Amino acid sequence: MSYTFVAQVMTDTPPPIALPSLEPVADVAVDVGAPIVVGETSAGLRRVVPILGGVATGRIAGRILPGGADFQILKRDDVTELEARYVIETAGGLVYVVNNGVRSGPKHVMDALARGEKVDPALVYFRAIPRFETAAPDLLWLTRKIFVCSGVRLPDKVVLRFYELQ
Repeated sequence: MSYTFVAQVMTDTPPPIALPSLEPVADVAVDVGAPIVVGETSAGLRRVVPILGGVATGRIAGRILPGGADFQILKRDDVTELEARYVIETAGGLVYVVNNGVRSGPKHVMDALARGEKVDPALVYFRAIPRFETAAPDLLWLTRKIFVCSGVRLPDKVVLRFYELQ
């Protein structure tokens, strides 16, 4: 493609571009265990939070299988980088979830979360981008869309709402 063509396209009236919207897909409550503190690394404080089970309701409905984990880096700037990996068992088959996200807030709130205390969710920014893998034919739509989620960290669980980006 030549620069002349691109310049011409850019000066024409642009085609209508859809404004993305969000459609709720599922609510997920993940039961978690006590963090395993690996220690202070060059990236920050490394923790691994075991996933013990849980439930999913909505278009993805089933149970969270035990055995997953949330691999976390608690950074010095009161940001926690999250990478949760777990499996949802549904009536239609298994769904492997990789959920990468960020949780941040004021220092005293993030310190309280790290100690396992309950905090006001309105004080915490908690967003993530889940990706799904499945071999189940009726769930393949999960692999063909983009999803985002919001979450709340409670002392013994993480509650998430997944949205499909329309």
